[in-house]
Amino acid sequence: MAQKPSIPKGTRDFTPAEMARRNYIFDTIRDVYHLYGYRQIETPAMEQLSTLMGKYGEEGDKLLFKILNSGDCLAGITEEDWQAHNPARFAAKACEKGLRYDLTVPFARFVVQHRAELTFPFKRFQIQPVWRADRPQKGRYREFFQCDADVVGSDSLLCEVELIQIMDEVFRRLGIRVSIKMNNRKILAGIAEVIGEAERITDITVAIDKLDKLGPEGVNAELRARGISDGAIERLQPVIGLRGTNREKMAALRTVLSASEVGLRGIEETEYILHHIELLPLTAGFEIDLTLARGLNYYTGAIFEVKSLDVEIGSITGGGRYDNLTGVFGLAGVSGVGISFGADRIYDVLNRLDLYPAESLCTTQLLFVHFGEREATYLLPIIARIRAAGIRVELYPDASKMKKQLGYADANAIPFVALVGEDEMASGRILLKDMRTGEQRPVAVEELIEAVGGRGVSHTP
Repeated sequence: MAQKPSIPKGTRDFTPAEMARRNYIFDTIRDVYHLYGYRQIETPAMEQLSTLMGKYGEEGDKLLFKILNSGDCLAGITEEDWQAHNPARFAAKACEKGLRYDLTVPFARFVVQHRAELTFPFKRFQIQPVWRADRPQKGRYREFFQCDADVVGSDSLLCEVELIQIMDEVFRRLGIRVSIKMNNRKILAGIAEVIGEAERITDITVAIDKLDKLGPEGVNAELRARGISDGAIERLQPVIGLRGTNREKMAALRTVLSASEVGLRGIEETEYILHHIELLPLTAGFEIDLTLARGLNYYTGAIFEVKSLDVEIGSITGGGRYDNLTGVFGLAGVSGVGISFGADRIYDVLNRLDLYPAESLCTTQLLFVHFGEREATYLLPIIARIRAAGIRVELYPDASKMKKQLGYADANAIPFVALVGEDEMASGRILLKDMRTGEQRPVAVEELIEAVGGRGVSHTP
């Protein structure tokens, strides 16, 4: 019996139509990155586990896909190891590599490994898939694309301002209404300090980061489960519940965190960014959100998150400042800041809102009907000339019935069909049919190029 084909949960196939939509997203993001001077790199799908482990916090480490060593992966595994039933212990011996969890840690490794070749500050972008052993659910996948941009080698907060502009511009071009939220990990550290739990900043931020998903009571329950005292939880509530304008929140925080040096530094950084953002004509909403924590441990300064205003789907972009991520790879003192667009969630948002421009979904613009070998031979140099003008064109491969060839054009949303038979070859004209209106007329090659939408430049190859 033949095996029923399937794919792992949390992964997806994409049809040509779906890929046209996805490429519209990637191209939009890529164009904006280029506009701000970012240069593209790529890194391998798998990294050394030593590169990945310990960079994402306890929860992140659990979600790493580990790759069994090739050959005898059980070499070195003892009976004691089996009896221990300890997955981490087994993985440490049986796995040397893992699939990348995100693009930031591999980028930090890249910077250190290639530092002699780079000029700092170094602005890079990267559009590649990542993998997380998460529970698949709506809007959450085990394999998904990230579209990252980072600046390393500069402490300037103008980098944060620029990244906010990039986020705003991308979503403006895509037509998605969003709110850009910002906080600062130094502010969160200050909050932990003033509530008497300075050493528990990681536990606090991991819990706070789930506020949207769990609600206040759920977060409080998680804080208790992580060993945070009831008194500290009680002192935390007014901070989490701060309301008002961005400036009002900052003013209130100055009072709350007056005794925390690190907290005040976070306020100063946030106010600097806020001041410069207020000078810019942003399309998106911009909000200081004190509940925003971003669960990844490597953030040390400003942190960002973007939410769609019209679709409930979670964060569609995130990022922040990391002061010493390269330090774990032997290059201390290199600060960086970056963002990551969640292309798969953005894809879902655009699908639900039907925001794709019609031209973005068009792959082939023109189909030539195949009447026979003689006509096909006549058409090949003409088609080459049309392609040289920038028009995406096909010649149907077989001399099938007209109905079948036109059906192919309909099924693939090809807007124009060209017919060249004996009469057209004799006259040097092409019968151009608009599949949307049904109109057809004889045209010269240059007229066809103009009608279909080429660059208006053609030459005989």
